Amino acid sequence: MKEHYEALPRQTANHVPLSPLSFLERTAAIFPEKTALVYNDLRLTWREVHERVRRLASSLKDMGIGPGDTVSVLAANTPELFELHYAVPLTGAVLNTINIRLEAETVAYIFDHGDARLVIADTAFSGVVKAAFALNGKSLPVVDIVDPHAPGGDRLGTETYAGLIEKGDPAFAWAGPDDEWQALALNYTSGTSGRPKGVVYHHRGAYLMAMGTPVAWELPRHPVYLYTVPMFHCNGWCHAWAMTLMAGTIVCIRQVSGKAVFDLIDRFGITHLGGAPIVLSMLVNTPEDDRRPLSAPVKIMTAGAPPPAAVLAATKALGFEVMQVYGLTETYGHVVQCLWREEWEDLSADEQAELQSWQGVGFPMTETVDVVDRDTGEPVPMDGETQGEIVIRGNTVMKGYYKNEAATSEAFSGGHFKSGDAAVRHPNGYVQIRDRLKDVIISGGENISSVEVEGVLHRHPDVVLAAVVALPDGTWGEVPCAFVELKDGSTLTEDELIDFCRAHMAGFKRPKKIVFTELPKTATGKIQKFVLREDARTMTENTS
Repeated sequence: MKEHYEALPRQTANHVPLSPLSFLERTAAIFPEKTALVYNDLRLTWREVHERVRRLASSLKDMGIGPGDTVSVLAANTPELFELHYAVPLTGAVLNTINIRLEAETVAYIFDHGDARLVIADTAFSGVVKAAFALNGKSLPVVDIVDPHAPGGDRLGTETYAGLIEKGDPAFAWAGPDDEWQALALNYTSGTSGRPKGVVYHHRGAYLMAMGTPVAWELPRHPVYLYTVPMFHCNGWCHAWAMTLMAGTIVCIRQVSGKAVFDLIDRFGITHLGGAPIVLSMLVNTPEDDRRPLSAPVKIMTAGAPPPAAVLAATKALGFEVMQVYGLTETYGHVVQCLWREEWEDLSADEQAELQSWQGVGFPMTETVDVVDRDTGEPVPMDGETQGEIVIRGNTVMKGYYKNEAATSEAFSGGHFKSGDAAVRHPNGYVQIRDRLKDVIISGGENISSVEVEGVLHRHPDVVLAAVVALPDGTWGEVPCAFVELKDGSTLTEDELIDFCRAHMAGFKRPKKIVFTELPKTATGKIQKFVLREDARTMTENTS
């Protein structure tokens, strides 16, 4: 009877809060001498990583870092950033990894809005940290990561990362969160407004994402993973935790190039890597002399703007096995995959590549992925034609937006997370994105707010009106394209306006093409962006 079942309460013996922190403790105990991290000439075993993390967490606690504190990090994909994915939450604090390509103004906003208590920064990025402090009119304690393989930079703090490890306690208590709903990470994402929103991850979601990824990607034990995905993107798609779970070997790469990727695959026997479609294009376009033949297939997980079918086909011809995935910062990264089907085996290479460019079906840990009518909330027919909005429900959906109740409520209205992406659903249930409902441009895996770019353009004294849309690009997937109305008599050139943007925003955000024209508008004066998107597509077709 019901009361007998309910009489069995949760106890410490049968209920432990889920947290990815447990993966490192387990792997270090079972495979202590297995190589965990590789970076240039550095080799660290899982035993060594486990000890370094405990030492670092101990030192952070001695600095006053504890539960609920935000620790902001600007670092490249080096062992330090990997270790911080464990050391910061081990203190109960929240890890805030910041995009190293951002300009000082946005970094300053993140420091302030995210309530950062401490900044850990690679000295290569000291310039943007100093500029952000100046904009905020205050500085924060800084721990310097001094990487001999990095370009120069100034020391900003009184402590170094290496120093914290040296003086830390190797016996620091290893304890997970008291509550699996506890915040683990804070990631800022571009949206429809110029200011990024802070996406809050919890321990439960990160644990389940790391558990679901090996099943979906069919990861074997001890993969050799090349970390080409920036760890500041959705915590590196949560692969820092997933690869620990599988006792893999993580090969760190500071700057990604085609030659470097081929060299590392050959040197270390890389089995898996991830990246935006720009990584696929980079591999395909690597000069023949810089390539190394693959001794075995290498599996690539790719996400971002849907990769062109031609790029997928060319990548496959090189010996890479590509799986297209889809997700958002708000869903811890990928939660939908283009799962390969046996009935596709006999199709042509071009047909297979086209199907591989679909977003697909939910990952194992994703409860529901659907495409619904935005007005009624009802699922659209699975006819491959009727468009709706992708909605997602599951444990790998964010807690919400940090200090933004209105945006959180809007995102979760209807009982699921609204992606803002327009898609169709095919008869086999596979989802395919057809357009973007929100004005975000995905360029090389980076989210760019069109509103933010428009705001900068409008700062120029000769600009009357500006609208920014995505311009399809064979290398980056999409790049910003600006349509601009100028004041009468202005002689402003495209190059001059691009230079103006360069001085006011990160390089990857500035328009790559500017068209001076009268903008199409509705009777009420609203800019008709759908017309501009079509114009951008036409420009691409005419130049291809």
